[in-house]
Amino acid sequence: MMVAVFAAMSAALVFGWLGRRREATACLVLSLVLATGLFLWEVYSPEYGFRMPWIQVERALDPLPKS
Repeated sequence: MMVAVFAAMSAALVFGWLGRRREATACLVLSLVLATGLFLWEVYSPEYGFRMPWIQVERALDPLPKS
């Protein structure tokens, strides 16, 4: 899915370079829609979403030793 986002953004850059403003704007809007869809799909994923495994802040089972 991320490939589609980058492809649409690359197409927008190419169309902008060629001077085709309407097509470039359409591809840019398409890339933003695809990126939003990808973000929402990952957030609401039943196995991965809302969990954020890279931020694990659970309490340890063993208490810290007192000094």
